[in-house]
Order: sequence, then C-alpha cells, then structure tokens
Amino acid sequence: MEKQVIPVLEMSCAVCAATVEKTVSELPGVAEATVNFAANTLQVVYDPKKISLKEMQAAVQAAGYDLVISANAEADAADAESKHYTDMKHRTVGAWIFGIPVMVLSMCFHEPVPALTWVLLVLTLPVLYLGRSFYVSGWKAARQGRANMDTLVMLSTAVSFLFSLFSTIYPRFWVSLGLVPHVYYEAVAMIIAFVLTGKLLEARAKQSTSASIRSLMGLQPKTARLVEPDGEECDVPIGMLRPGNRVSVRPGEKIPVDGVLLEGSSYVDESMISGESEAVAKQPGDRVLAGTLNQRGSFLLQVEASGADTVLSRMVRMVREAQGSKAPVQGIVDKVAAVFVPTVIALSLLTFIIWIGVAGWGKFPYALLSAVSVLVIACPCALGLATPTALTVGIGKAAQQHILIKDAFALENMCRVNAVVLDKTGTLTEGHPQVVDEHLGPDFERYAPVLLAAETRSEHPLALSLAETLRQRGYRPTDDLTDFESVTGKGVTCTSEDTVFWAGNRALAEEHLKGVALPEGYTVYFGNDRELLAAFEVKDALKATSREAVEQLKKCGIEVYMLTGDKESTAAEVAREAGIDHYRWGVLPDDKERFVTELQQAGKCVAMVGDGINDSQALARADVSVAMGRGTDEAMDVAMVTLMNSDLLLLPRAVTLSRKTVRIIRENLFWAFGYNVVCIPVAAGVLYPIGVLLTPMWASAAMAFSSVSVILNSLRLR
Repeated sequence: MEKQVIPVLEMSCAVCAATVEKTVSELPGVAEATVNFAANTLQVVYDPKKISLKEMQAAVQAAGYDLVISANAEADAADAESKHYTDMKHRTVGAWIFGIPVMVLSMCFHEPVPALTWVLLVLTLPVLYLGRSFYVSGWKAARQGRANMDTLVMLSTAVSFLFSLFSTIYPRFWVSLGLVPHVYYEAVAMIIAFVLTGKLLEARAKQSTSASIRSLMGLQPKTARLVEPDGEECDVPIGMLRPGNRVSVRPGEKIPVDGVLLEGSSYVDESMISGESEAVAKQPGDRVLAGTLNQRGSFLLQVEASGADTVLSRMVRMVREAQGSKAPVQGIVDKVAAVFVPTVIALSLLTFIIWIGVAGWGKFPYALLSAVSVLVIACPCALGLATPTALTVGIGKAAQQHILIKDAFALENMCRVNAVVLDKTGTLTEGHPQVVDEHLGPDFERYAPVLLAAETRSEHPLALSLAETLRQRGYRPTDDLTDFESVTGKGVTCTSEDTVFWAGNRALAEEHLKGVALPEGYTVYFGNDRELLAAFEVKDALKATSREAVEQLKKCGIEVYMLTGDKESTAAEVAREAGIDHYRWGVLPDDKERFVTELQQAGKCVAMVGDGINDSQALARADVSVAMGRGTDEAMDVAMVTLMNSDLLLLPRAVTLSRKTVRIIRENLFWAFGYNVVCIPVAAGVLYPIGVLLTPMWASAAMAFSSVSVILNSLRLR
C-alpha cells in the first residue's frame, strides 16, 4: 500500500469535499481516503497494483472536480489556485460594479416602473455571467445526483431571476390576479456579489492557514551545485541529483541535500529543523541536512538523499498528512454535511408552503423572498471549515516550533493528558554522562580492555560514556571478545580468554557475585564470576530547561512522573533537581509499561516521553507517545509526537497548543451549528410578526460572513 497527499481543485464547500472523499474511497484498490477542505488536499492509501493515480483523477473529474497528479503537483496546484484566486477577484469586482447600481435603483423605486425593470435586467445579466461558476458546479453536482453549496446559490438566484424576468416580460399576469409585479434583480445581483466576496475572503484566509507548511517547503533550495568527476561545477535542479553525487556548498548558502562531508569543514545553523540555536561544527564524515544554513567554510559533500527523500521533505510530508487527517469530532460534521443541502432545500419549500398556507397568495412576494433567503443563508462551508482550518493552523504552528504531530487524533488526545511519564536519561538529563567517582580493583588494569570492548558494543548512554573515558585514558579494546549479550535493563555479558565478564547495574552484579559485599554509591559495576574488578559512578547532568518544563507542566494541571533504571540515590537526586515529586528507580522496560497501565487504570490520560527505542513498550501503551529527537528518521517514525530537539520545554508548549487548537475547534463548531440553527428560522420569517424579515441580499452577506469568521477564528492560533 502507498500513501499520498494529492491537491484537489474545484471544491467549493464541505459537501464537495465529502463527494470527492466518497468517490475515491469507493474505488477498487483504495483502502482509505480523507479530504481536507481547508487545505484542498486528498490523503489516500491505495494499492498501486489495483489502481493508478490517473484512474483516481478520472473518477474525480467525472464527479466534477480534479486532482493534480503531475510530478510537480505542489507547484502546479499553487499555480492553479493563484490563477483561480485572480479570476475570482476580477469576477468579484465586476459583480459589485454592476450589482451596486441594481441595489441603489431598486431601493430608490419601491414600486415597479416598467422602463426601470428592463434597465435592472440589463445590469443583472453581466452579474449572472460573472457568477457562472455556481451554475456550472451546481449542474455538475445535479448530474451526479448530489447537491452542494453551489446548488443553493444556483437555485436561489435562478428562482429570483426567472420570477423577475417573467414579471418584466408579462407584468399583466400579476396585475390580473390583483398582485403587484415585483422584481428581485437586486437579490440576484447581491447574492452573487456577496457569495463571491465571501469565497474570495475564504480563499485568502485559507492560504494563511497553510503559511507554515509553505515556510517549511521554502527552506529547501531548488538547485544545487553539482561537482562533475572532472571537477567542473554546474547548477542543476534538485531532482537531477542521485545518491553518490558530489555537491559543493559555499558560505551563506542553504544546504540543498542530505549528505556526508567529504572535504572541508564549517559551522552549520540547524535551528530551522532541530530548533537548536547554537551552530554545529561539521568535519569530514559528519552528516548535514537539507534546508540548514552553512555559516562559514566551504565544503564538498556526498549526496545521501535529495528531493522527497530528505529529512526536511519527510517533515513536510508528515505535517501535510497530519493536517489532512480527521479529528474524531469531524465524524459528526461529515454526517451532517451529507444531508445538509437536501434538508435546506426541503426547508425552503416548506417555508414557501407555510407562508402561502397561513398568509395566502396575497403574501406571495414574502413567501418567495423567505424561501430564497433560507436557501442563501444556510452555510455548509462554515461546518466544513470548522475543524480542518483549526487543525491545519495548529499542526503547522507546532511544526514551526519544532513539534511534529503525526495526526489529528494525537493532537486531540494531547489536550486531555493529565499525567506525564518521563524517562530520565536523555529526556530530563543531557544524555552525556561523565565518570565522577570510581573504585578500581588490583586487576583492573589487566581487564580494562575487556570492559572497553564490551561497553563499546553496548548502546546504553552510560556504557558509551564509560567507553569514551577509558579511551581517553589510553586503553584499547581487546580483540578477544565472544558471546556478547545485552541483558535488558541490567547491562551486558561477554566472554574473553574463556572467562565470563559482565558490566552493568547493581542487580546484575548481585546475580554474578552472590554473597559478595558490593561497594555502595556506584552506577556501573564490572567483574567476572569470581570477583568485582571495578565500580564507577557515572552521573548525567540535568538539562538547563528540565526544571522549568516540569514547573510548566504542573501549572497545566499535569502530574509528572519519572522512571529510571538507575539506583535510588541517583533517581532521588535527579527528581529533586527537576522538581519531580513522583519517581521510581531500578525499573525495566516491562516495569515502565506496567506503570503506564497502572496510571491508566486509575483514570489518567497518560503521555509517555522517551527516546522512542528503549521505551518502546511504554510508548506503545501510553495514550500519547512523545519521542525526544533531533530530526532523525528514527525519531520521526517512533511516536505520535516528536520533539525535534532536546529541549523539554517543547512538551508543555505542545500541550498548550493542543488545548488551544481543540478549544478553537469547539468554538468553530458551536458557531457553525449555532449560526444555521438560528439564522435559517429567521430567514424563513419567524420574526415577521414583530416586523423583521430578512431579505436575500442580507442573507447572502450573513452566509459569507459565517465562513470567513470560522477561518479568522482559527487563524488566532498563529
């Protein structure tokens, strides 16, 4: 199965998005299809052996819409949207140029004047032409047996215009019935003008919701300086580069690809990806990432990944997929959108029938205006935009702050978290322990090469730190090392010169040296089955921001827990420095998972924060899993949320952003549902007994305002 995010064109409302989604999801070979109306994208999971993107595009085109599946789909979609926006702007201005005279003349002459009605007809015809997209889209939907927002605009303006046209050509018909031959050209012109204006403002605001993703995409250069085998340099598009190519980078330039330095050295600003403000020194053999900034020296690098395969592109892809995912609450909106337009049309007919039934044919003009107003004021757009606009802005904002959120489910769950479980090493602490005390036996010098060889093979931060200390003291690892085994949560064992050696925590030492008194206060013990050869106190310093992060989490009403495999004294000291009241020491991976389960059984919504590998069991069990990383592929693949750098302050920031985003979604949905619940009855004429009757002109203005207000509310997250 493959997953792709594909730009969609020609959608005008939530019903359109639902139509595209249903059309694609029903195709053979498609496992999942989700349309984001705010971002105009389709996220699809499909089997390329059963269906191609061309076939998907053909099906969507048959439904009246289009997919952009070209090699440069993002740019092509942006060009199409730009042209559409420019065209809409011209049509909106034109609609107002002709619509304002229609409105003014209609307000000046309350009674119909035969010559004037012909003038109004002539002025209205250009407005109908400028609003032709509503009729094209509405007709396409009708042919498919569906209805969308354009159907409502098409019906309301067509009914008003045809009635007015009949009254203009045959006014005697109404006079013979004792009725005044009213015309409603101003309603037609103003509905189209206001709806076009609303669509224009909506399109502009929707562009703002995607500003964060465009800023990420803009980090990667479009060209690179390729170094040919003969040493010649030439600028080429990024798409032409392949792994193994050599690329030259000069001071002040953005690095165009992921690669490894071959020649030269420099300092690279990686803050745009990792968030770390300090420039990183790079030497031959070091890895550099696309989108980062070369500050000082020139260097030559070998391409590892380019284009869509870079870490930056993966970030963009993850953010796009997250923005395209659906929050659980969106399911309610989808069900409403599916029946919204047919329900509104039925309510419009019911409004007309009730008016005639209660007030008689003498109130025919009021019945017609009220029915048209109901069609116009109903707004599926506000419903369709309520959730995706807030998600698009919120997830994009998180990415700008170096927080990668995988999907809407994670974002919505994060706001409910009331317990955070933190791993100690690398999360609260720097992850670069130092040897601060040691106890060396008489035979340590002889067996130090065995310890160095064993700790070099281990992946634990304490082991790596101890190995580095031994190297600095001039020791070299032995070549005679066999039967190496990592004992989960305890340490390592190995064999050298037919003797079994071990290195690890106190629990492992007690297993091998039963009954032997072990010195207190040490982190790593080393020995064989006969004697203890050495003990080391390896201490990991607390990160500068850890205490502040814990304080902020507590202010958010979140209980903070620390779990560590270290001894009690080390755990107590780190917990005290970090301001953590609840902690456990000497825990294994299974214990971490059990602890998370205990909190969940106590009614807590738990977020587990770890390195994404050693804490994988607990991460999988937690309601929200958070990985600490520096933008590596592994870190981005592990958890629901990835903090792209080592700063734990990103965690309370992610919680706060999640809570704000979910609050905005709720406000949007309240406004969107409330707007329709209140305004449709008002448009139908329930306030007529007290002298209030909403005209189609003002109904269209209210409809346009509702959509724009939802987007503007979402943009507050920026």
